[in-house]
Amino acid sequence: MTDDKTSAPASVAKVIRVGATPKDAFDVFTSRMARWWPKTHSIVGEPQADVTMEPQAGGRWFETGESGRTSDWGKVLVWEPPVRLVLTWQIGPDWTFDPALHTEVEVTFTADATDGTLVRLEHSGLEAYGDKAEEMAAALAGPDGWPAILQQFSLLA
Repeated sequence: MTDDKTSAPASVAKVIRVGATPKDAFDVFTSRMARWWPKTHSIVGEPQADVTMEPQAGGRWFETGESGRTSDWGKVLVWEPPVRLVLTWQIGPDWTFDPALHTEVEVTFTADATDGTLVRLEHSGLEAYGDKAEEMAAALAGPDGWPAILQQFSLLA
């Protein structure tokens, strides 16, 4: 067997259960992101004051610093409340906005049998990182990546 260095990393996927309806979970995820997004996960270059997701396909996804300075994270591709959201993630391996980079974050909200919601997040298109793809997959799947971010979300949902 040969080692294929050209293969793309698998997408990063995480599923959590929250004790909220899909509507409430979707609302917390999209319109109250600043309340649960880790302040340490900021690219604006100053303390983070807000995270905004404009509620429609084509909307911006960005953060605002305390001075009012903004930094884009990506765009809203699909807006289907309360069941599905797809975003572009345009943050490069240097943790800055890169308008030429397009990876995707899809989040689905599915009612479960216990009056809660299964929230499934999949970050795909990691091959767009080129020779940094494996490194980014490891960072996004690691303890400070999507698992930690979704844990913070689950505390408010």
